[in-house]
Amino acid sequence: MRTRIITTAALCVMLGGAVACQPADDSKAPATSAPSTATAAPTTGAPTTVAPTTAAPTTSKPAKSKKAAVPNFVGMGLQSAQDTAQELGFYGLTSHDALGRGRMQALDRNWKVCNQSVPAGTTAATSTTLDFGAAKLEETCPAKEGEAPSTAGGKMPDFTGKSMKTARAALDSSTSITATDATADGRMVLMESNWQVCGQTPSPGAALNGQPVEFMVVKFDEDCP
Repeated sequence: MRTRIITTAALCVMLGGAVACQPADDSKAPATSAPSTATAAPTTGAPTTVAPTTAAPTTSKPAKSKKAAVPNFVGMGLQSAQDTAQELGFYGLTSHDALGRGRMQALDRNWKVCNQSVPAGTTAATSTTLDFGAAKLEETCPAKEGEAPSTAGGKMPDFTGKSMKTARAALDSSTSITATDATADGRMVLMESNWQVCGQTPSPGAALNGQPVEFMVVKFDEDCP
């Protein structure tokens, strides 16, 4: 009688009282590879240095400014005068209140040109700034613009008839200024370019030494009391 004894490690056969064993098939056993301990040596290269490149400076000559004849803008609407000037290449344009009230020309179509900084017929570079003295359409242009009040010499100017805005601009920005309605209405003086000076303290010609300044004012379409 034959008896076979099978184990996971070997195959054994008993023949006539003797046992013969044969190793199990190793081809089915999982292969175990030894861990690799090889480490790649870091490569150390010599640092490279890149020489900076310097561009040669350009020596191109600036373009020459063009020239054009300045037209007569007096009597034109301010917007039309500006458009005409730009068509000729004059893009440096400014304007100011010809009546000396310091008003801003917020809507150019409501203003007309009374005078111009560059006389008509002058041939000028188009880079020249043209300044227009302007008045409202319903106003009469002054024959000549008056000079702005000045505190040169440390004396108080005569601001009578000047706008409250002009008076404030002429004084040092550190001056304490009060503007009071000269009528009995006690109105607040909000837009100072619409108010004219009737009286002032200190009086014209007084020395200015930092003292407060007070103005009595009325609207421009009103008479001083």
